[in-house]
Amino acid sequence: MSSLPRISGLALLALALCAPLLHADPAPSVIKLWPDIAPGEKGDIGEEKDITKPTDGKPGGKSVIRLGNVSQPTITIYAPPADKANGTSVVVCPGGGYGILALDLEGTEICEWLNSLGVTGVLLKYRVPKRAGLEKHIAPLQDVQRAIGLVRSRASEWHLDPTRIGVLGFSAGGHLAAAASNNYETRIYPRVDAADDASCRPDFAVLVYPAYLTVKDQGDKISPELPITAQTPPTFVVMAEDDPVRVENALFYALALKNAKVPCELHVYPSGGHGYGLRPNGQAVTTWPQRAGEWLGARGLLKAP
Repeated sequence: MSSLPRISGLALLALALCAPLLHADPAPSVIKLWPDIAPGEKGDIGEEKDITKPTDGKPGGKSVIRLGNVSQPTITIYAPPADKANGTSVVVCPGGGYGILALDLEGTEICEWLNSLGVTGVLLKYRVPKRAGLEKHIAPLQDVQRAIGLVRSRASEWHLDPTRIGVLGFSAGGHLAAAASNNYETRIYPRVDAADDASCRPDFAVLVYPAYLTVKDQGDKISPELPITAQTPPTFVVMAEDDPVRVENALFYALALKNAKVPCELHVYPSGGHGYGLRPNGQAVTTWPQRAGEWLGARGLLKAP
């Protein structure tokens, strides 16, 4: 007769229910971006909260987290399964007109998509709204410079390739990604620690319905805070012609990249509007994730190390 203990049916059921938990992926790691108070913060922004109203739009039939009053920026690390990870990482910049952050539509959902490609998503919760006395993008640019440097400085610890760190942004976040792509030689804040000794230049950029890239009343001249050079990273741009933000942002930025001999892939669709993220809206523009995935693959960014 066996000497093994008998297990009741109830115990077996409990083990079965708990089994998925034993293999569950770890929760994303949230890391405070600045060890102390972020540069220039005075503690007068108000409570961070979702300011979505019942009358606000629902892209793809789903609500959106519209996070406002962010004064304590963070990065959240969304790691893909270990057996799928390829070492590439992307700092994700949600949009929101530099007033709020579309945190799920253009943030967490994007990181989950990146994970499906084996890419680590780094969700940047940057400061909004615009700070008094500063250009709209200054505090967010400090945050994204810090974020890219921080990821690069900890690449070995996080099993990432320090030469394959990109930036992806939507709308105002697309402008922020472009600003990070063109402002990296000098940080726009005083050095904080060793993380600021690592380069904050992204290795590639993805801009989805980007805003503020040109100055409309100056013949769509590239915005002065975007000094494109031959060292601007390779860039993927997508936008719809009927986007109310104006497709000229994408067209003229892509032309400026071409003139600087920066590799660029531009996709312009006839319709689709603005603010769809990954959510299908019946328009071809929402197939952009497939095109972006192909572009990443063609650049060797989806290969395992």
